[in-house]
Amino acid sequence: MTGRARSGEKPQMPVTFRNRGTAVAVLVSIAGLGLGGCDLDPTSLFAEKYKPEVVADVPADKLYSEGLAKLEDSDYENAVKKFEALDKQYAYSDWSRKALLMTAYSNYQGQKYDDAITASKRYLQRHPASKDAAYAQYLMAMSHYKQIPDVTRDQDRSEKALAGLQELVQKYPTSEYAADAKAKIQITRDQLAGKEMEVGRFYLERRNFPSAINRFRDVVAKYQTTRHAEEALMRITEAYMALGITAEAQNSAAVLGHNFPDSPWYKDAHALLQTGGLEPREEKSSFLSRVYSSVMGRTASAQ
Repeated sequence: MTGRARSGEKPQMPVTFRNRGTAVAVLVSIAGLGLGGCDLDPTSLFAEKYKPEVVADVPADKLYSEGLAKLEDSDYENAVKKFEALDKQYAYSDWSRKALLMTAYSNYQGQKYDDAITASKRYLQRHPASKDAAYAQYLMAMSHYKQIPDVTRDQDRSEKALAGLQELVQKYPTSEYAADAKAKIQITRDQLAGKEMEVGRFYLERRNFPSAINRFRDVVAKYQTTRHAEEALMRITEAYMALGITAEAQNSAAVLGHNFPDSPWYKDAHALLQTGGLEPREEKSSFLSRVYSSVMGRTASAQ
């Protein structure tokens, strides 16, 4: 993803949370409370006037139903209030567990992503073995993912999104959210690679070739399966040619051609070498060669 993260995804609430509970009709009788047995001096300056008030708890299923109704009306702020009240009034019950997850979901839908992250983390801390733990992890990762900025800005959110998505796949590989998480991992890695490429090009334009090479090597080392890897190998060739280190330039061009033979970046790298009377030549023990040998090995073992 170059630029901002895609905005179309809307995680659905778990199936077990979608049916609105039947509201229970409740008759609440509040007895009148009086203060007796104590004679107070009506002339006393310190006589305290106090009127006790008793607030009856709303039945759990009614609060939950009201929260769902607010969600259906896209009134996310008040949905959060209903679920938070449910969590508070029925703490340590199964209603509290449901309310906490729905608080996270309502905040997510209302684009209150930091609040959704907080609620999701609380859910995972309280209920790590719950059947809905994978969904809480997904909500947390997606809340970071939705805040990924363009490549010109700090990529802290991208790093957190990647970590959250990877944790989801590792901990809950068979969950219904794993496939989507894997797709978004690739998008997020592409974003992080794009940031490294931007910095590398900045150094390259200012003829700071060693710093540029380090950035482009990071792209190859960390994000070799992204679309930026081809350009990174070409830029490494370009920087080494500018430094006069032709053997390294030949090697990077050869690795590019070996792994991406039809890439226009390889054509550019080959043409650049030819301006110096050179041809691509791969050194099998080089860092770049070892990176792609490892990638090919992982790909073969996964098949």
